[in-house]
Amino acid sequence: MPLALLALAVGAFGIGTTEFVIMGLLPEVASTYDVSIPTAGWLVTGYALGVMLGAPLMTILGTRVPRKRMLMLLMALFVLGNTLSAAAPVFGLMLTGRVIASLAHGSFFGIGAVVASSMVAPDKQARALSMMFTGLTVANLLGVPLGTFVGQSIGWRTTFFIVAGLGVVALFGLAALVPEVPRPEGVRVRHEFAALANVQVLLAMAMTVLGFGGVFAAITYIAPMMTDVTGFADSSVTWLLVLFGLGMVAGNLGGGKFADRALMPMLYASLGGLAVVLALFTITAHNKVAAGATVVLIGALGFATVPPLQKRVLDQAAGAPTLASALNIGAFNMGNALAAWLGGLVIAAGHAYTSANWVGAALAGGALLLALLSSVLERSGAAAPTAATSAEGTEQPPAAVTNG
Repeated sequence: MPLALLALAVGAFGIGTTEFVIMGLLPEVASTYDVSIPTAGWLVTGYALGVMLGAPLMTILGTRVPRKRMLMLLMALFVLGNTLSAAAPVFGLMLTGRVIASLAHGSFFGIGAVVASSMVAPDKQARALSMMFTGLTVANLLGVPLGTFVGQSIGWRTTFFIVAGLGVVALFGLAALVPEVPRPEGVRVRHEFAALANVQVLLAMAMTVLGFGGVFAAITYIAPMMTDVTGFADSSVTWLLVLFGLGMVAGNLGGGKFADRALMPMLYASLGGLAVVLALFTITAHNKVAAGATVVLIGALGFATVPPLQKRVLDQAAGAPTLASALNIGAFNMGNALAAWLGGLVIAAGHAYTSANWVGAALAGGALLLALLSSVLERSGAAAPTAATSAEGTEQPPAAVTNG
């Protein structure tokens, strides 16, 4: 694996940390600005909305910019947003800083996925993607707990200054390690949008929404589930999330390795296994040991889907993959929001906290059905790439680029 993937992973680590660390620091931020917790919650909502808006916007704006330079510009935007968040004297500026940082999120992962794939041979592309996304999984394992600890011990502003510093490290890493990837000739915004007309691209994005949504249907409500149902102390929830993070790291790396060998079978196994484990979580949640083991499996199976899903989008939108790749990152966030909302509806209707696991199992099962449908259509030729994405002059599938 090229050393340049390390620079992408550091950027992913910073982005993953800033996205989730705010959840553990909301009380401190609310106290600083003298606002309510629900008002401070806009720092989470605003970031999520910024990711969904920024993914297509920044990708389209960067169509005419060489990809290495665009990655550096996005990381500079990330540094600016987090610095503004850390120094903001009023809540409105803090929220503005969060939105600015979020605009880089989807496009960084989307363009980064294309660049990562271009640096290795075709049979190693999923593993290259998993190396980049390892930064995101390690952020949940180490960055978020440590950032929360620092924020609660020293001050939340320190946490965001540190995250901005990580962005600076990533920026220099991108400048020094990532090779110059020529901007594809002949590719225009219309080509990027035309790639979205491919049924297989849309099916892959729908798999992302449902499959990854299955994970967050359960994990969103893990704290009350583990304390009220399983009987863990409140202080144990942090360690359960660490177990979840360990599963994420292992699943992400394993998913990349096996997806290079057999992408669709890897999706069948991970999505099917995720649906089963989430359904079983309604039972295992009543036993501490079994619940802990299940949390690890949910993290592993959930993130085992990430490299193959991103690779599937890149493959099917090969004529113009950048926008589709970025939008698929937004699809992960959409799945998170959808699953949390559906799980909340079920719980609000009077069902137990474990009922959210059934929602997750249904979503993962739906993603599995879409994967099977995608394969059937592919074998029958019913979802062949559109003429627009394969027309002369558009970008060809990523070829290996050496890193010096």
